[in-house]
Amino acid sequence: AQGLESELESLLRRKRALEDTELELMERLEEADASVTEQERIIAEVNDEGQRLSAEAKAAVEASTAEFDAATRDREARASRVPVELLAMYTTLATRSAGAALFRRQTCEGCRMMLSGTDLQDLRQMAADQVATCPECGCILVRTEESGV
Repeated sequence: AQGLESELESLLRRKRALEDTELELMERLEEADASVTEQERIIAEVNDEGQRLSAEAKAAVEASTAEFDAATRDREARASRVPVELLAMYTTLATRSAGAALFRRQTCEGCRMMLSGTDLQDLRQMAADQVATCPECGCILVRTEESGV
């Protein structure tokens, strides 16, 4: 009888230990479940943000493309009114400089250089419809009332 009591006591201790282990495991499982739920929430939040940013980027690209297309059409319309020789000259110059620049206060806005007295005198003697270029950078000088010549 004493052997059975001893074994019963041993089994009860073992049962309590197993129950304690089970409680610990259940607590850890609850913590893991809570962590998984939090991670899923974060993932959903990041996915939503990613979709929002992707939609914004797509809209920005579409707007930029539309702007570019409109500018291209505008440029083509304006270019069609420019004499062929002048357009060819501009196209060639534009490969190595600004192509054309305002000539303001005796200064080429393409290279920011003020023209010398001799160059200014040459410009003054040119006809208004004659193409003038900057002796420094080669840009076509767009003369206005602010040119100073």
